[in-house]
Amino acid sequence: MTTRTAIVTGAARGIGAGVAKRLAADGFAVAVLDLDEAAGRRVVEAIEREGGRALAVGADVGDESAVQAAVARVANGLGEPSVLVNNAGIIRDNLLFKMTVDDWDAVMSVHLRGAFLVSRAVQQYMVKAGWGRIVNLSSTSALGNRGQANYSAAKAGLQGFTKTLAIELGKFGVTVNAIAPGFIETDMTAATAERIGVPFEEFTKRAAEQIPVARTGRPEDIAHAVSFFVSEGAGFVSGQVLYVAGGPTA
Repeated sequence: MTTRTAIVTGAARGIGAGVAKRLAADGFAVAVLDLDEAAGRRVVEAIEREGGRALAVGADVGDESAVQAAVARVANGLGEPSVLVNNAGIIRDNLLFKMTVDDWDAVMSVHLRGAFLVSRAVQQYMVKAGWGRIVNLSSTSALGNRGQANYSAAKAGLQGFTKTLAIELGKFGVTVNAIAPGFIETDMTAATAERIGVPFEEFTKRAAEQIPVARTGRPEDIAHAVSFFVSEGAGFVSGQVLYVAGGPTA
């Protein structure tokens, strides 16, 4: 079987980098798509050291023309994509009365508009091939989280987006699922700790005390779940939201 190509957005660090490395280890050629192409090259180098194929691509996922150009570059440089992981995301946390319109729009642009634009650009290749996998990164914050009205709304929106695409694309051999991480140790959670004025070590310790498995998550935990969803064997699993949070969620 020829090597399949995967695109992972927001893949220069954190969960995205972990997912990109895991998919490369699984045998995919991986496009490391990120706003910061230089940072993406470091992930590519790590993949290549392990014998994998990868390409760093810089693009703003909220920019329609940039997304179209990036996906075309991937198709020409690595092969037509049949796997997409919509991971790109930002936070602009604040309580509602302090949240600006710019804070709201920025988060919606990256999470929702970005997932829409990249999915729309990639689905044509999947439909043509009669096989595809899309995985959207939601969050436990989709259930509500103080100070994250924008982020929570975007992550809840991604769940509806996931279920709708599963319905539309299923007949073409394309599955669409979502993963909703709980507390994962990344730059983003470190930024949250900084925002509330708590040292990150203390922040993670407090979080672990509330998690049934008694630890916080790591990018590798999410990468394992992605690996399953994009596998050949997961072809009868679609439209699902998997909470990877170390315990049950409400």
